[in-house]
Amino acid sequence: MKRLCIYICIVAAFATSALAGVTVSSPGIGVKVSSPVSFVASASAATCSRGVASMGVYVDDVLSYVVNGTSLNTKLSLNPGSHKTVVQEWDYCGGSTFSVIPLTVTAETGVFVTSPVNNSTVGSPVRFTATAATSTCAKGVASMGIYTAPSPDKRVYVTKGDSLNTTLSLSPGTYNTVVQEWDYCGGAAFTPVTIKVSGNTLTNLQARDGWRGWGELAPAYEVCTDCQPEVTWSMTQTGGATTFDIGGTKPYSDVLWSYPVVGPASVLNLPDKNKTLVPSLKNFIYDAYFFSSTIAASQVLEFDVSQYFGGKSFIYGSQCRIAGGHEWDIWDNVNRHWVSAGIACNPVNNDWNHVVVRFQRTSDNQVLYQSITLNGVTHDINRTFAPYSAPSDWYGITVKFQMDGNYKQTPYSVKVDKLNFTYW
Repeated sequence: MKRLCIYICIVAAFATSALAGVTVSSPGIGVKVSSPVSFVASASAATCSRGVASMGVYVDDVLSYVVNGTSLNTKLSLNPGSHKTVVQEWDYCGGSTFSVIPLTVTAETGVFVTSPVNNSTVGSPVRFTATAATSTCAKGVASMGIYTAPSPDKRVYVTKGDSLNTTLSLSPGTYNTVVQEWDYCGGAAFTPVTIKVSGNTLTNLQARDGWRGWGELAPAYEVCTDCQPEVTWSMTQTGGATTFDIGGTKPYSDVLWSYPVVGPASVLNLPDKNKTLVPSLKNFIYDAYFFSSTIAASQVLEFDVSQYFGGKSFIYGSQCRIAGGHEWDIWDNVNRHWVSAGIACNPVNNDWNHVVVRFQRTSDNQVLYQSITLNGVTHDINRTFAPYSAPSDWYGITVKFQMDGNYKQTPYSVKVDKLNFTYW
């Protein structure tokens, strides 16, 4: 695939912080749960450049589950009573770290939410994991769902069975959520969970002034401003959805659109003159809707964020290959090429598509790709890449959108709406 532009739009990047070691999102410490117990965790290795080799779960000092890689997501059947569980990672250098999670498995009935913890502060998207049991219906639990405020009757998620494990993209604020189960006999039970979603959200960026566009001519893909008619571009803003256009005569040429949000070039009055804000930001969410009536003409659509400070370049690049192969790729900063995420990407033609990409900058300054959600289906990635070097005077954060041309450079348009960027 093509080379990602990194020498332009000197303000860009999104990340998220995660302490090196084991991060357990479910179950919480000291919680009361029903069996089977859902274990969801990820890990990073600060002292081993080769990274994490595998992860496992101990229950009462017995290794009950192990998996290769930097994340785990499994359910374990545990007897009622108190248990000491340990989630551990082993790296390729012989090192290891772990988190101890004491919990109680109950034979009681009802809804047992392991994540998020009641009255906690969380980032978006929010991970919800829960199980349910009933003693009044022999047929068992039929389905489970989640309600969110401000409308108490707004059900935002439902799934069949006696457990759920999903993420919801929520704007910053306080939510009185409810996790509910329905059994096969017409009964129901629920558990309320109040959470505060942290972060600052910049909304409707597509409708704001300050966007800039550049061409990228194949095969070098150097940024150009005077490269028409080989590649042509335009944008039309109406106050709502914005239409982005690409055309031209040179096959496989691209158009990059950038919007500097923080730093000296900020168009949102966030210059960060003391240079303290950008280095403090570690969590980023790119959330947008897009529409095209000729989606098949697109070789690739990119949804990127860039962050520069301290002589380092953190590019959080994600691209959906359409004519290019219907798969998601993520950007490798050091080797400067795209890497397959192993996730299918099939946006719907002539309809609105909703994409949410979550990034982090870890405590050891690695680019962490957390997850990609397309049209309500979330895929965890949990892959890290080292940053690249940058000139010492490059500083800031930029949101970007890119359209890639196909083998005929067929002209096409994409409408973008509700482009929100959350950072903390």
